[in-house]
Amino acid sequence: MPYEIFLAIRYLRSRQRRRLARVTAFIAVLGIAVGVAALIFALALANGFSEEMRDKILRGTSHLTVARNDGQAMREYQEVASLIRRSDGVVSAAGTTYDGAVLIGPRASAYAVLRGIDNTAPQVTADIARTIVAGSVDDITKMRGDNHDLPSVVLGSELATRTGLKAGDSAEIIGAHGGFSAAAGRKRQVLVAGIFSSGLFEYDSTWIYLPLEAAAALSGEDHAAAVVSVQVTNIYDVKQTAARVQQLLGPSYTTVDWQEANRPLFTALAFERRIGLVIIALIVLIAALNITTTLVLVVMERRREIAVLGTLGATARSIMSVFIIEGAIVGGLGAAFGVALGALAILIANHYHLVSLPAEVYSISNIPLRLHGRDLALAALVAFVLSVLATIYPARAAARVRPAEMLRAAN
Repeated sequence: MPYEIFLAIRYLRSRQRRRLARVTAFIAVLGIAVGVAALIFALALANGFSEEMRDKILRGTSHLTVARNDGQAMREYQEVASLIRRSDGVVSAAGTTYDGAVLIGPRASAYAVLRGIDNTAPQVTADIARTIVAGSVDDITKMRGDNHDLPSVVLGSELATRTGLKAGDSAEIIGAHGGFSAAAGRKRQVLVAGIFSSGLFEYDSTWIYLPLEAAAALSGEDHAAAVVSVQVTNIYDVKQTAARVQQLLGPSYTTVDWQEANRPLFTALAFERRIGLVIIALIVLIAALNITTTLVLVVMERRREIAVLGTLGATARSIMSVFIIEGAIVGGLGAAFGVALGALAILIANHYHLVSLPAEVYSISNIPLRLHGRDLALAALVAFVLSVLATIYPARAAARVRPAEMLRAAN
């Protein structure tokens, strides 16, 4: 073992006349551990919130939206969807609508967004089926019976609660497209076939899934879709898929991917993550300064021994290395304990659902903490680097001790 490492460990373990230094070393380890745990927890919280928002947003909307450049309804949506499905990276493509409406229930009326579902999109129906909490989604992809029967719809859970509707009830929908003067001609009775709960408040409080034909009729555009909704294989390669689809369809159509549509939200979340990282890293830095205090005390107590090392031929670099290694050991112990403490806190928080939010404010009611291996490595590395930097001043002070003057003063 190099003598620098041997001396660093010996100084840490020594129990003679070093009670104050041991206390400050323990506080330094504890402070770094708490700082690292807080950093890991904050990163996991930011990951969980961002990924939960992304997953819930994509569960209700398309990965890629295709629309006409002139903004008109797409009567040729079936041909366009069939063409898009041939492109590499596309899982499904189907026409859909997003139109405003008023839903009238026994308790109250409420604004709603009509999402038309094409019967050629089994993947969309399957995604909706996973969120059903009452009733069924089986009938919303087709008109029931003849034209006199009621079309089936699926309501968001918050919207159903607000209007007093439940599965099996009938309700009225007034299409808002075209203004109030034309609304009376677009009133339609519907049957509530099911209730869904996506976990995203904006969807659960406003969305209504219904057959595309019924949604198009309420919007005043029979046998047409507003856009074509596209699901892709890899959501992170959506821009490449969008470029292929754009090239396939030509300049008459435009594409908007999920990253572009939600750019303000995810940019804000990424900014908050960076700010949180900087703030908690400052907390770790403050904890690491305890290492400076500890090593200053060690240098003061070990000046005679440092002088003896100098007379025996130890270089200034070797003496600096002793105290840098000692600080690195303290920082490494603090980082290790912090990683364990942070991982344990995340497990407990996820098990007992400790991080809950008001859904009407933050859209989601519970945040699962998502811990990534790179975040553990980042938190430990930040703590270790700051701990090593905190040793530079006391290590340089130890290296500047003059053996002759110190030994003369000791005599």
